[in-house]
Amino acid sequence: MKKKQETKQKKTVKITQIKSSIGRNKNQKKNLLSLGLKKIGQTSTIVFNNSTSGLIQKINHLIKVEDNKKNAK
Repeated sequence: MKKKQETKQKKTVKITQIKSSIGRNKNQKKNLLSLGLKKIGQTSTIVFNNSTSGLIQKINHLIKVEDNKKNAK
């Protein structure tokens, strides 16, 4: 008997850098890089989980977070 596998879609969010990292703490700069953001206006789509939620909270003054419209059904 095979177990039924659930195809659970992971929630993704769209993150855009809106402020510069110049003059910021080195940890904040590393958090921006770990989210895939290097320049102002650059956008990255990431899976939203506990670890990325913590990164977002640490640099929420430098980024804009939006829900990804593709997963909203």
